[in-house]
Amino acid sequence: MLSRIKPHTELIAALLSGVLIVVAWFVGKGEESSLSISLYLIAFLIGGYAKAKEGILHTVRQKELNVELLMIFAAIGSSIIGYWTEGAVLIFIFALSGALETYTMNKSQRELSALMKLQPEEAWLLDANGQSKRVAVKELQIGNRLLVKPGERIPVDSIIINGNSSVDEAAISGESIPVSKQSGDHLYAGTVNLDGVLTIEMNKSSSESLVQKIIELVQSAQSEKSPAQQFIEKFEGRYVKIVLISVGIMMFLPHFLFDWDWTTTIYRAMVLLVVASPCALVASIMPATLSAISNGARNGLLFKGGVHLENIGSMKAIALDKTGTLTQGKPEVTDFIVRDGMDDISILTTWASIESQSTHPLAQAITKFALDKGVVTTPIPNMKDVPGWGIEATVGSKKWKVGKPSFVGTDAAKEFHDGISSILAEQGKTVVFAADDEGIIAVAALRDQVRLEAKEAITLLRESGVYTIMLTGDNERTAKVIADEAGVDHYIAECLPETKVSHMKELLSKYGNVGMVGDGINDAPALATATTGIAMGEGTDVALETADVVLMKNELARINYAIQLSRKMNRIVKQNVFFSITVIFILIISNFFQVINLPLGVIGHEGSTILVILNSLRLLNRNI
Repeated sequence: MLSRIKPHTELIAALLSGVLIVVAWFVGKGEESSLSISLYLIAFLIGGYAKAKEGILHTVRQKELNVELLMIFAAIGSSIIGYWTEGAVLIFIFALSGALETYTMNKSQRELSALMKLQPEEAWLLDANGQSKRVAVKELQIGNRLLVKPGERIPVDSIIINGNSSVDEAAISGESIPVSKQSGDHLYAGTVNLDGVLTIEMNKSSSESLVQKIIELVQSAQSEKSPAQQFIEKFEGRYVKIVLISVGIMMFLPHFLFDWDWTTTIYRAMVLLVVASPCALVASIMPATLSAISNGARNGLLFKGGVHLENIGSMKAIALDKTGTLTQGKPEVTDFIVRDGMDDISILTTWASIESQSTHPLAQAITKFALDKGVVTTPIPNMKDVPGWGIEATVGSKKWKVGKPSFVGTDAAKEFHDGISSILAEQGKTVVFAADDEGIIAVAALRDQVRLEAKEAITLLRESGVYTIMLTGDNERTAKVIADEAGVDHYIAECLPETKVSHMKELLSKYGNVGMVGDGINDAPALATATTGIAMGEGTDVALETADVVLMKNELARINYAIQLSRKMNRIVKQNVFFSITVIFILIISNFFQVINLPLGVIGHEGSTILVILNSLRLLNRNI
């Protein structure tokens, strides 16, 4: 029961303070009595305790005045001149705005707590005999084999050893559609096994799991302040000093300059103390930032701090690594052409049987292509790998060669099928040849395919006014084909890891604010150099550590969502700052000309603070 009430303590205290103020007002309706004053004092203590404690501790530790102290002085000053109701209302509304700000922070903390609950505390450990027993997750070690039953959460980051199932990865990626998983696929801790029994092998310690990294990233983001927030906090201390000096002057100067009586002079000084306090201005940024970070976490976007959330909205250009970012990262067979008069399936069967025993990415791609066609491969006993060239094999009475043109015969390779290899190469494809005793028997063209979602993402980025550049180590011809297909505005070919950094520096000097998207170790230097580094969630640990923003699922379209979220946050912050400064200015002028009294000053000042916080809470909506 207490654990449920504790997060709402500030709100309960504020509401109780409000009830006491109403009772005190009714009791002292005619004139203030000792009972009504006692009730007001209790309301002061209950409603103002949390903020007073926060303000005093901050002042002692930082040796810097703050808004909380201004509110304490204003409430005390109002009471001294006999305005008990106004002083109590000031404390009540200030406590209520503080409770709203705490709610925003607690909302972000709840997102974090929900993540922490994703990782189960226990798992079914399989022994050497295949028997399972329940053990604590923290006792598990890399290499342990575990059993996951239908409906259970995956306890650790792992690889499927046996079994097939659908897995709900919504908690990690934000994607609501379950993903089919089979032997060899990766699983993340905290995701849910829906319908099959799985045997898995732990491949990362629980402290290194993706869930744990997400938790650490969100914690880091919540503690890191944006430049705007840092400016406001520096400004706050100076502003409070200016207000206190102004109030001190106001207590005496108008009496001598404008012949105000002492009661009016002190009263107007107290109103100035209330209306000039920058509560709304101070609350303009942090609630909005926390709400936006929380929104991003729910939508598969992890920001490592408010500064990165603020920067991404003003991004002018973005560089994207090709392999694994714009493309699938694995070559696929796009064309398979055989010698005239030969049977496609027969040739493919022999070729795939040869390639199936190689670990080369191109060989694996050709084998997969054959398997997808329903081909059944058979081991080839007489074969030899020729490093840097290809494979030699004896199939029946024929000798086969598989590899590059110079290995199978350069002239024959050029002439095969009226020079088809040149046409395929012009399309940015890698061409592999197979030859027997009679010459070239077949060619296979392969290419790393552009992700379907990459084209959509590039379109969205262009609509958002962001210039897109592809960085790749491929040659000029291949780079142009991929760039045209993906739809990027510009491309830079033949990039080495170190040259990516120099290109990034050139882009920064040209555009000012530049993002970088990558997933590999070779992308880490460029990610660190960019204004905002964005890592693909399935990328390497180095890329994830270096980046400022992480896409939990390899969906480039989420970058545009991040940009729109940032721009909305920046708009709301600007609205808040403009509104709060305008209200303070109007209230100060109105007080000087004696247009407003203390109750209206309290309502105008504290009401603006509440409106600013409520405006920030709009960012908690799941979709912007």
